[in-house]
Amino acid sequence: MQTPLGWAAARWTLSPRALRWATTAALIVSIIIVFTGGLVRVTGSGLGCPTWPTCDGTSIAPSAELGIHGVIEFANRLLTTVIVIAVAWVIIAARLQKPRVRSVTRLAWSQFWLVVANAVAGGITVLVGLNPWVVALHFVLAIALLATTTLTWHRVHEKRPGPDGAVSPATGALAWLLAAVTLVLIVVGTMVSGAGPHSGDSSDVPRMQLDWTTVTIIHGVLGALVFGLALALFLANRGTDARARLIRRRLIVFVLVVLAQGLVGTVQALTGLPASLVSFHLLGAALVWVGVLRVLLDVHPALFARVGGARESAAIS
Repeated sequence: MQTPLGWAAARWTLSPRALRWATTAALIVSIIIVFTGGLVRVTGSGLGCPTWPTCDGTSIAPSAELGIHGVIEFANRLLTTVIVIAVAWVIIAARLQKPRVRSVTRLAWSQFWLVVANAVAGGITVLVGLNPWVVALHFVLAIALLATTTLTWHRVHEKRPGPDGAVSPATGALAWLLAAVTLVLIVVGTMVSGAGPHSGDSSDVPRMQLDWTTVTIIHGVLGALVFGLALALFLANRGTDARARLIRRRLIVFVLVVLAQGLVGTVQALTGLPASLVSFHLLGAALVWVGVLRVLLDVHPALFARVGGARESAAIS
């Protein structure tokens, strides 16, 4: 039985440029959502709309009685509509390519299901009164969505070097280790937030029963480890071919982002966690995650690409 997208693909074709624009839009919006989610938290607007899926039990939009907190939370919810439109654009553009690139189509659909999961998690977060563990899960799901939008963007935009672009097993293993430790760093960061003072609402919201100082130190040590692993990967990547040069350039950018993120984190910890810095630290976490995924994909170009992926890549580049 033919699906509606299959029916459309049999009649129309969208250009590779349309797919590139679609994946760029989805990536940008998924980064913005991480940032605006941080704004909701630090402004104490997490329960600005006290119910879900409606805002106050009777209307989707906030009433005047809910004030600025209701507006902030409602604006963040509206971004879900924007990401749905962007992801739908990716799905349609990927399906209407000639030839069809199935790996990109699968990644596009994974974005859709993660948007759904994140929306449900956001609703549950409100219904359980901003339980810090559920809030952390909500953020992790946002990071998972960001992973899929990054992977899709990279697969669509990548330009692969020639056959001289092989890397050593040590370089490949280091790239995986760097990505894994970065993920742990981000997850521990949710615990730092969950044990910290920014609960997401002006009322008394329970915090994670963790020692904030200890968790923060662990988070800092993990950040230093990520920095060290990135330097080790840079030194291990001694080749002079096109792929080695590309990886080194990517690592330089990644290291700079990690250093900036570490600086923001250190300053906010020493200055009482000002709201503005906390928000930008969350944005930095999103950029660090995008950066490490791009390093991983440059080291392992066949990742999430089926056999014959080079031919697929050439078709959409």
